[in-house]
Amino acid sequence: METITPEVWQRGPVAGVPALLQPVAHALLQAREEIERLMADFHDAWLWERPAGVASPAFHLQHLCGVLDRLFTYARAEALSAEQLEYLEMEAIVHKDLTGAILLERFSWQVDRCLEQLKATEEARLTEIRGVGRKQVPSTVIGLLFHAAEHTMRHTGQLLVTVSVLKAKE
Repeated sequence: METITPEVWQRGPVAGVPALLQPVAHALLQAREEIERLMADFHDAWLWERPAGVASPAFHLQHLCGVLDRLFTYARAEALSAEQLEYLEMEAIVHKDLTGAILLERFSWQVDRCLEQLKATEEARLTEIRGVGRKQVPSTVIGLLFHAAEHTMRHTGQLLVTVSVLKAKE
């Protein structure tokens, strides 16, 4: 009989992450686990397919990395670098040299970076105002980090459906 692993949030606190940021850490770790499981037997030839015109699996994986990087940069009160802006422009462009393994490795690395930042984030700073984008739309540290988590889970769900449709073609 298969052992069912509890979801990340049911396994207790993530070591070193402040209490108020535990939900962010849980969501990022859950997304990583689900995506790794989902993509385990996925064919690279399907990475850029867009069934019914939806975003491709490769787009979701690239976008997840980019949006986490950008939102966590804003949470640190930093402006985006030229490299980050270039990455944003490249997220939807087909790169045939990318493989599922490369995209998964990048996403896992980005989640690790985010977890390190969460561990270094003081709870007392969570309500500090942060500007987002060129227009410096106001948010807060906790608002940015929470949005990063929920946005990641939204794209994880979209990726799950897209990959399931593509796998059903076999």
